[in-house]
Amino acid sequence: MIITQSLEKSLSQEGITLTEFSELVLRLLDYSVICREESQIEQNLYDRFLRVETLVQDYLSVLHIRLLHENQFQYIRTYPPGAEVPGMHDEQYQPFNSGLRQRLGQQEIAVILVLRSQYDKSLREGAVDDNGQVLISLEALSIAMHNLLGRALPEHILDRKKLFSRLKQLRLIQYGVEDEVANGDTWIRIRPMIVSFVSDEALSVLKEESQQRITDNA
Repeated sequence: MIITQSLEKSLSQEGITLTEFSELVLRLLDYSVICREESQIEQNLYDRFLRVETLVQDYLSVLHIRLLHENQFQYIRTYPPGAEVPGMHDEQYQPFNSGLRQRLGQQEIAVILVLRSQYDKSLREGAVDDNGQVLISLEALSIAMHNLLGRALPEHILDRKKLFSRLKQLRLIQYGVEDEVANGDTWIRIRPMIVSFVSDEALSVLKEESQQRITDNA
């Protein structure tokens, strides 16, 4: 009760209620990411976060949950104990799995790794827009999947829609109408959040495996 009263007092100084604070924290825990440009709801939550950032950090630190706040592209992502965070090393809580600590299937992980690889490629080429996004066609993504991992995108339309819907929910990509992902001519945008989602180490493993595949097939 004392902690709650202290928190309410600190929040009141910023004109935010305990209910509004809880809404913000629960959204972070539930979605793991808030991106200001995603919707009006997330814009409001992000702006609210800016006013109580320290309080949110302190609150989540009790659970050893860390936050990455990307000011340039205006998004926040939460990381569980031990997860790899760019520029932050967790000495106490080492990862017991991989850097991709979400509950993802092998197909999702494969596509995310390739998306990160294509994002880095476009970044080196300067093909990034003012919002840090990279435009790529599904055909180009499919070719990259084959070249890097020897895998293909789901052939079944429902499976493909489910896959891309999940990646969109994670704020890793943007696209228009859902039915468009069934079309190879469709273009999607890889969002800069992909960099904070996939570690450099995971990307290095992908490159090594890709090089090994090339060597084996030579």
